[in-house]
Amino acid sequence: MSRFARTIELEGKIPAVGASGVNVVKFKDYELKYSNGMPIRFVAFPFPVAGQPRAVHKSYVEGKDLLSGKPMMQAIIDALTKPLIDEEKKEGVPQEGAPEPRLLKPDTEDNLRRLFKDREWTDFNPIILPTEERVAAMLKGTSHKPHEIVSKMGSREMTVEKAAVYAVMAGAKPEYFPTILAVLTQAPSFGNSTSSMANMIVVNGPIRKELGINSGVDTMGPFSEANSVIGRTFTLAGKIMGDLRLNAGAYSTLGSNLQYNNVCIAENEEALPEGWEPLHVQMGFKPTDNVVTIGIGWSYISSVGEAQINHPPHMLIRDYMRSLTGMGATIVMDPTVAGLLKDAHGFKTKAELSEWLSKNVEVAVGTYWGNGVNTTANTPMAIQGLEPFATWLNLPPETLIKPFTNSRSIQVVVAGGGIQTTWFVTDFGLSRGILIDKWK
Repeated sequence: MSRFARTIELEGKIPAVGASGVNVVKFKDYELKYSNGMPIRFVAFPFPVAGQPRAVHKSYVEGKDLLSGKPMMQAIIDALTKPLIDEEKKEGVPQEGAPEPRLLKPDTEDNLRRLFKDREWTDFNPIILPTEERVAAMLKGTSHKPHEIVSKMGSREMTVEKAAVYAVMAGAKPEYFPTILAVLTQAPSFGNSTSSMANMIVVNGPIRKELGINSGVDTMGPFSEANSVIGRTFTLAGKIMGDLRLNAGAYSTLGSNLQYNNVCIAENEEALPEGWEPLHVQMGFKPTDNVVTIGIGWSYISSVGEAQINHPPHMLIRDYMRSLTGMGATIVMDPTVAGLLKDAHGFKTKAELSEWLSKNVEVAVGTYWGNGVNTTANTPMAIQGLEPFATWLNLPPETLIKPFTNSRSIQVVVAGGGIQTTWFVTDFGLSRGILIDKWK
């Protein structure tokens, strides 16, 4: 939307107008005010847009802009041709988007806690107030300078010192800080969308043991300080840096409970079957490297019951994966499941399992296009003639297709305590791992 319009205007020197569903446009204050560095004019269509028949889209174009009330084409022409108003000529960051002062005025603890809640600088769970002393202690966990940039979003920058503030608030120890800094290179992308997105954080390498990041019994539960705090820091940083508040930047219909600590786990590397490489080694890192990998997705489906030898678990996993979008998947399985897959069913590596799933997960094409994420993301490519989407778009609805065209987009993480043969199928797409050691 606005970023595409911005690119067209700045790089192509062509006037552009952002267009989207009204449900998105009305929540775009942050992006409009802070991220673009210039005013982007918008028009709004009714919701939903994705998956509607051509006749519905035609009625949107021939109807009214839901922002101005003008006929849609007139609203677009006006947005392209009318001179900027005074408000649109303002330069720099709006007053309400200006950085907060480095230090708040002294006050009582109760008043400061109330201030943090009123400004929504919390996840509404108790925080540790980030005093100068506590932040200075956190900064001792890294050799990087306080002013160094960790990540950026438009005009906003997260420095090492700001990251230390978030880490203190979440209750982190200084020894957690390099891992937190590596995680926060991806902030504020913590799954904010109209749909129920969330993140996954996977830690690999010796640092798992050094910090006590749980990879065994109840790894996804609230029983490890490191998992809880590192995951929570990502949420706090995302909310504060992204200025995400209810109905102002945060606009998911249902949201996701996973956003509280972002499925922060470690891989149980010691329990991997022989030949099954840890996630970070699959990505090209050395076994001794300390790496964190961030994923983003929607679905998180439990196997509920135990896998059994007489019903191969990979077939159950295949069946569950039919519910996913097909863009990517991350399967988190107990070591007992990994052992069954290798010893009883012959999968010598994770890659062999991913390849088998890529070739055997099938869904009806009508079901595939019935998923709004696929419709929004892949219909434009189909219209351009890009395969396999162009072919899929014209198939009868009951035709079976194999949506996981790239086996490398199916990742396997082994975690858990070996107590039960269970697993989770998710559509979290994992990005390239981030080297924690760079942030020490």
